[in-house]
Amino acid sequence: MHKKLLIHACCIIGLLTVAPVTRAADPHKLPGFTVSPHYDEQILDLTIDPEVIVQINAPAADKFDATKPVRLVIFALPNGNTIDQTVGKQMTEGLDWHYNIQHIGAQTRVLRNTLDDCNLVVAYLQAEKRSWPHWRRTQENSNTRIVEIIEALRKRFEGLECTVELTAHSGGGSFLFGFIEASDPIPNWVTRIVWLDANYGFDEEKHGKKLATWLNADAKHALGAYSYDDRDVKFNGKPIVSATGGTFRRTEDMKTFFTDPFKLKEEKLESFKRFRSADNRLELVQIDNPEKKILHTVMVERNGFIHALTLGSKWEDRVAPFWSDRAYTDYIQPN
Repeated sequence: MHKKLLIHACCIIGLLTVAPVTRAADPHKLPGFTVSPHYDEQILDLTIDPEVIVQINAPAADKFDATKPVRLVIFALPNGNTIDQTVGKQMTEGLDWHYNIQHIGAQTRVLRNTLDDCNLVVAYLQAEKRSWPHWRRTQENSNTRIVEIIEALRKRFEGLECTVELTAHSGGGSFLFGFIEASDPIPNWVTRIVWLDANYGFDEEKHGKKLATWLNADAKHALGAYSYDDRDVKFNGKPIVSATGGTFRRTEDMKTFFTDPFKLKEEKLESFKRFRSADNRLELVQIDNPEKKILHTVMVERNGFIHALTLGSKWEDRVAPFWSDRAYTDYIQPN
């Protein structure tokens, strides 16, 4: 156990001691990053702990403006997916279908093409065994380690104005809950928290009060949770969630908790219900599912990541409306 803790400490120290981005250095080329053959994006691959795999994707050197703030978006991967699959590629014969269900890379490129007031950086976080719930159960002091990882990634942009946005899909939501449970309070430099069909673990006592305090702390903070009606969905004849589980029920719990203090208003759209605060910084969505289909990844594919990062901002729906056809086809990485 002591050896494991020593490895963990060394990994975190290594992250912290790598030269940070500073205004004194070249404001465009990020230290330690390589240039991707796709869109000239700046890429840094890291292995932490050694149970955590990270890839940081930053704008191309000629598009990174050190006079603008950095939006460091953490994307905790869904169960069973690799970073490459999550980034996505153009489909060709024989390519694994996982490359065509999220396209976080393409959605990021659309956002970069529109958001002119920041440097949008995405850090993909993958548990080595491809399950954040498993990682949290089996790793010692896992919640504290999650906080340390996020702080270390943020420190890479020391010297620049840098905020952190926590996003996740599927089992990646467990990573976000680990951060919340280890943070008291949630730090002000976290400006956005969004679960894309990932809020399975929401608990009013563990998370609700902290999230409410954090939302009230700054008008720039935004919170979103997106789900579909998974209560009666079956796969191979068996329910995909338990009689009390699933994201639809947890979103219902969040709605119950947040409605009164944030005066949520219900709006019924063609395919889903949403509950919003008056200032649009808090949004809970429940997608209708009369055909009882598995829509788990569809909400990400249908511009879910784009919406997650524009919720409550002047850019919302100007880039791509939630639950609309893909707005990023021209930005998908070639195979």
